[in-house]
Amino acid sequence: MTELTRVLETSGSAETNPFEAMMTRFDAAAKRLDLDPGLYQLLRTPDRELVVAIPVGMDDGSLRVFMGCRVQHNLSRGPCKGGIRFAPDVTLDEVRALAAWMTWKCAVVNLPFGGAKGGVRCDPSKLSPGELERIARRYTASILDLLGPDRDVPAPDLGTGEQTMAWVMDTYSMHVRHTETAVVTGKPVVLGGSRGRREATGRGVVLLAERALEWLGIPSKGCRVAVQGSGNVGGVAASLFHERGWTVVGMSDVTGSLLDPEGLPVPEVLEHLRRKRTLEGFPSGARGSNADLLEADCDVLVPAALENQITSANAGRIRARVLVEGANGPTTAKADEILEAKGALVVPDILANAGGVTVSYFEWVQDRAGYFWEESIVNERMERILLESAEAVRATAARHQTSLRVGAYLLAVERVAENTRLRGVYA
Repeated sequence: MTELTRVLETSGSAETNPFEAMMTRFDAAAKRLDLDPGLYQLLRTPDRELVVAIPVGMDDGSLRVFMGCRVQHNLSRGPCKGGIRFAPDVTLDEVRALAAWMTWKCAVVNLPFGGAKGGVRCDPSKLSPGELERIARRYTASILDLLGPDRDVPAPDLGTGEQTMAWVMDTYSMHVRHTETAVVTGKPVVLGGSRGRREATGRGVVLLAERALEWLGIPSKGCRVAVQGSGNVGGVAASLFHERGWTVVGMSDVTGSLLDPEGLPVPEVLEHLRRKRTLEGFPSGARGSNADLLEADCDVLVPAALENQITSANAGRIRARVLVEGANGPTTAKADEILEAKGALVVPDILANAGGVTVSYFEWVQDRAGYFWEESIVNERMERILLESAEAVRATAARHQTSLRVGAYLLAVERVAENTRLRGVYA
């Protein structure tokens, strides 16, 4: 193990190791599919991993070295697709897991992409815009050989956004000596971004929550929902739930939660967040912790923040009938067993939050064609893909008499395995 890799090593328990969590679900699918041992080994192993040092001149004149990585998990179905996150606790195992989740997610919704993910260990809240730009540009230059519209197409993730993608796109374009908008997605619309991209993940969560209630025969109007997270996923989802007549009984941010069993005034909460950047000080509702929100009395729970929020320690106290995973990996494998025993229906992350990558695919297509769609067309096409995929996952789960999560993995792994078999192994 190199010194660079050692810095990004994972710590923590086996239950909360994201790569082990992903592998537990993959192993369950591989066993049911009776995968050939060699193919099993190929699909579980990341295709490429690059760990880089990122020296950056800081505003005070000092020099700091940040650590970054990019993992490409699988390329059998097409170019790699996956976000870049800036966070103080980025680890290589986390990025490996997120890259694999992207492989399965793209396969579940049948997009012509493989999975990748990247990260830089830094705390964006403690860095100036100039420092963030220098980190983004040096990171891009360091992984440049992996990137390209036919190779690997990044997108925003935790701690990054449209501006970060603009810097990545510009850095790449300067190196290849022409403007290449299709090298990233999640860009500002004026730089080739897609209409509807910012809201896509949250919108997809709402669509799949509605479909899950249909499966259970529960009317959605007045349904009580708690949303963990208030960013582009949680905030958008809460707003759309409110618009559709749901009762949003809880929302949260990094400082904690805001709870009201009668329903929160979501537009006012989001305006408060926009102005204050925190839920603290909102004049109504009861303040609580993120744990309080997860255990709130509600019909639907949307964990839309970070990994490992629902574990064996708190799964038994979850009261929601339906969980729709807006975040990647919010539920551990041990927690899955507890929730399944309680009769909770979990719409898994690789389906529930696939609205974002679906519209990222649309953005990539539009950039390559040089022709851009109206937002209504984007939303209509995304809805069709997500709901068709949801029914395919449900049918697969029913056929194998298993959970929706294992059904989603079965569908995804089978599709990736079939591509790999047909292509063969170049030697």
